[in-house]
Amino acid sequence: MGKATGFLEYNRIDPKKRKPEERIKDYNEVKIPQDPEIVRTQGARCMDCGVPFCHGGVLLNGAASGCPLHNLIPEWNELVYKGQWRGTYKRLTRTTRVPEINPKS
Repeated sequence: MGKATGFLEYNRIDPKKRKPEERIKDYNEVKIPQDPEIVRTQGARCMDCGVPFCHGGVLLNGAASGCPLHNLIPEWNELVYKGQWRGTYKRLTRTTRVPEINPKS
């Protein structure tokens, strides 16, 4: 579950996005990758609250909520928080194949 009080201790830090002027020139990622330590801290914010919205993409009042790929987000966040990147990849590929991700280790 990350850290039981992580959502209280750490503010949400969204990745910055590349400027549209840059993005129209290629098909690279829109969001700029964050430092792994920031990613780990963000993984600590998961409360594993038991609300199933993070597991499945559902529409709530016309807005998408949760993972549209039905990934098991609390389990994934736990592995991110612990810095277990190989396990994070394995957890992710249990529910979806993401060919763009190619772990080097």
